[in-house]
Amino acid sequence: MQPLSKTISAIDLASRSVQAVWHPCTQMKRHEGAPPLEIVRGEGVWLIDAQGRRILDAVSSWWVNVFGHNQPQIKTAIAAQMDRIEHVMLAGLTHAPVVELSERLLARTGLGHAHYGSDGASATEIALKMSAHYWRNGGRPQKNQFIGLAGGYHGETVGALAVTDVPLFRQSYAPLVRVAATVPVPDMRRKPAQLSEAEWVAHCAAALEQHLQEHAERTAALIVEPLVQCAAGFVFYPPAYLARARELCTQYEVHLVADEIAVGMGRSGRFLASEQANVRPDFLCLSKGLTGGYLPLSVVLTTDTVYAAFYDDDVARGFLHSHSYTGNPLACSAALATLELLDDARLAANRDLAARLDAIFAPLHAHPRLAHARHIGLIWAWDVTDAPADFARRYAAAALARGALLRPIGNTLYFMPPYVIDEAAAMHLRDAALGALDAVPMESRAPTPSPLHDGTAVTPQAALP
Repeated sequence: MQPLSKTISAIDLASRSVQAVWHPCTQMKRHEGAPPLEIVRGEGVWLIDAQGRRILDAVSSWWVNVFGHNQPQIKTAIAAQMDRIEHVMLAGLTHAPVVELSERLLARTGLGHAHYGSDGASATEIALKMSAHYWRNGGRPQKNQFIGLAGGYHGETVGALAVTDVPLFRQSYAPLVRVAATVPVPDMRRKPAQLSEAEWVAHCAAALEQHLQEHAERTAALIVEPLVQCAAGFVFYPPAYLARARELCTQYEVHLVADEIAVGMGRSGRFLASEQANVRPDFLCLSKGLTGGYLPLSVVLTTDTVYAAFYDDDVARGFLHSHSYTGNPLACSAALATLELLDDARLAANRDLAARLDAIFAPLHAHPRLAHARHIGLIWAWDVTDAPADFARRYAAAALARGALLRPIGNTLYFMPPYVIDEAAAMHLRDAALGALDAVPMESRAPTPSPLHDGTAVTPQAALP
């Protein structure tokens, strides 16, 4: 039993948080009955709340924490850098961590001249602006439009919203947003029974090709989340589609932007998800796991060809986009430590771990209320076939009561745990997930459409034959 003072303190802090903090991706009125939970400490895959309860962080704290909380090497790297320089502007100055990180990323990806931001949406903005500016510098200013995949999510700043196909995010800001075109994604759950996987991929790729045939002269770039569209309800699609998209972008002189903010840094089983299609994009966006979940940082990497188009005596031909904390030394040091941990041996070990965990999660694959079991790397997802309208919120509360942080997206249950999860923790997660499923009653209704982070439902623009 915890002392009463601790309980009062936690309740007081939750109340103060609701009064002072505008929590993200949240309808704040919902906190009237469910105040935010105070977290005071983290250890590996576990979060510890103010009452001392251990909660398994099954979503890696919004997909950022890849090597667990309180990771000693990353903490040491940040502390060591703190003794040297905490921050310095990157315009006209430089420092060792940003140079070393850029060199390491070039060696891992084959793309270079890293441009840094602070979050995923910033990376999207940088890549889109850089693409359009490239074509302008090349004498083709009309190539300033973009294409995204149906249901795609690339951030919530105004430029990123243009290529985010989630109407509920965009509708309130419609006058501010220049909406991009969308083309169908070969979501395997939507594949018509009469088509093979290859035919379904070809059908969706044909829609992209038709759009490019008609609009390539005005199109700067296609932006994709390679292999998994996480915020769309964990839409998985085959590597063959990504490979074909790369071919078409090359053929029609359109940039390919790979948004690996969620699926990069080893999450798919490879360092980059696009590696599974043997694809090199023109622009690569990384964030989330880049610093191991410790500090905000994002990066856009591109080709020498793109970089050369900006290299000129004319200042206006340069890429003048900037952020005050661009290339922050502390964040770069955290990223360097994360890359040290995420070597080829660790990626291979993660693939072995994923296979063992998949066997542990077998009861979820076979559960009668769960359909479309899908798995890649250290990502698992299932669709709840009889989910009530408020399933995501009710399920999250039931899972939390059983010691697991799980936030379904609409009717999609998913796991995206830190890479340091072990079999014992995985069994705890499995049991908590199944217990929470039993605690949320069935409802005879159609599955909810693709959703937002907090379970609010939205319908993506998906084309079917």
